[in-house]
Amino acid sequence: MYSSHLAPSGHHVPFAALGLTPKTTTLEGLFSAQPAETFTAGQAVFWEGDASTHVVQVVEGCLRLYRILPDGRRAVIGFTFGGEVLGVSFQGPYLYTAEAVTPVRLRRISRKRMIEVAATSSGTLRQQLMDKMYEEMSAAQHLIIVLGQLSAEERVANFLVAAAQRTGADRRKPVAVELPMSRLDIADYLGLTIETVCRVFSKLKREGLIALEGRHQVILRGIAALLDLAGEMDEDRPCGIRVPARPEAALPN
Repeated sequence: MYSSHLAPSGHHVPFAALGLTPKTTTLEGLFSAQPAETFTAGQAVFWEGDASTHVVQVVEGCLRLYRILPDGRRAVIGFTFGGEVLGVSFQGPYLYTAEAVTPVRLRRISRKRMIEVAATSSGTLRQQLMDKMYEEMSAAQHLIIVLGQLSAEERVANFLVAAAQRTGADRRKPVAVELPMSRLDIADYLGLTIETVCRVFSKLKREGLIALEGRHQVILRGIAALLDLAGEMDEDRPCGIRVPARPEAALPN
């Protein structure tokens, strides 16, 4: 498992020997030391099957993550936004293509470099990497439940609630959510047809649960009703999805 590379080796190389400072032994510090790259909408950051040599942090913009099925259909498996990291849990090739939905600015760090720093630093970076792996595992479990158990309306409501949660907005008030992706992207993510997605959006609008402001902004007016429709069971996890307790990284004695 990838996490085995994060376990302490029993001795530590001094930070200076690796060209490190306390700042660069955190995930944010490592990324901030890397040059920013820019991508235009529709441009791929990496392709499914490429060697996963780097871990990526999106600085601003939105990426869609997708796979091409054997019959040629596209399955969108997620979206990554500014401040989020992807690719931590890969060891072999990338399992999906990452493509810019909007203009994107990002930073990359080589996996080899990240493992070297994590193996010789304090526990902070190792715990941050474990947290990111936990998030990727949680997102995968979430999508399994959404696609396997929820109706079309529940899937769309869940998607909107999850988008609102990304903003950190107060659930007790109407929330304005930016959806930079197309309705087709949403359909391919939720395992629905674009016609079904549009029909559900229209139904939610008629019922007063949402308002549409242009092509890419949705106002969530009926938060409580959307939460109920999404099947939320607790404060932190939409759809009542339960995941294993967050693992703690092994710390040096």
